[in-house]
Amino acid sequence: MTTTRLVTVAHGTRKRAANATAVETTRRAAQRLGVEAVTSYVELCEPLLVDVLAASDRPSVVVPLLLSTGYHLRQDLPAAAAGRRAVVGRSLGPHALLAEAQVDRLLEAGAERGRPLVMVAAGSSDPLATRDLERAAHLLGREWGAPVRIATLSGLGERPEAVVRPGDCVSPYLLAGGFFADRAARVAREAGAVTVAEVVGTHDAVVDLLCRRVSALLRADLPLLRGA
Repeated sequence: MTTTRLVTVAHGTRKRAANATAVETTRRAAQRLGVEAVTSYVELCEPLLVDVLAASDRPSVVVPLLLSTGYHLRQDLPAAAAGRRAVVGRSLGPHALLAEAQVDRLLEAGAERGRPLVMVAAGSSDPLATRDLERAAHLLGREWGAPVRIATLSGLGERPEAVVRPGDCVSPYLLAGGFFADRAARVAREAGAVTVAEVVGTHDAVVDLLCRRVSALLRADLPLLRGA
């Protein structure tokens, strides 16, 4: 058992059931790794990351439960960790394990592998997020067996209304339910999508990916975590 704790940070939503996704994913990863863990959020739900880090002097590895880079990852999280014995890791995505989870959700929803597919993401005003989404779509297309088009619900990029066509399948590139997930499903169906998958959720592949992120940070033996 390491003295360094895991602090995950999800975006947060006003829907309690959606916030539970981060809690369960964190619990499973912490149990597998044998570390203590706390789940936190950027906004809309408590405990907030800044409060979790301020409440303890224990060294922490902070792993964002976020799928792409963007303002929260590049600004909010480093600001919350400033002056603390905490190291902030990178986003979970893009990654082949997430694509694997997305395909499982599509198949669970009854989608036929290889059908035209649109990946709907929350979106960001950060151009680096667009790069991440393009990579995520490539990985998903490779796993799905057909090219994937991208739509975003905010920020840069085209909206689902302009991308989804009648007969398409839709994969929400979202970890948890909430406002964006509800909107993605509604707009996709209104545009004629035949299948809309569930969000990635507490998939085994996400737990695997979280464990990889944590293990990499712990193996790095970072001076900040040792108090050096």
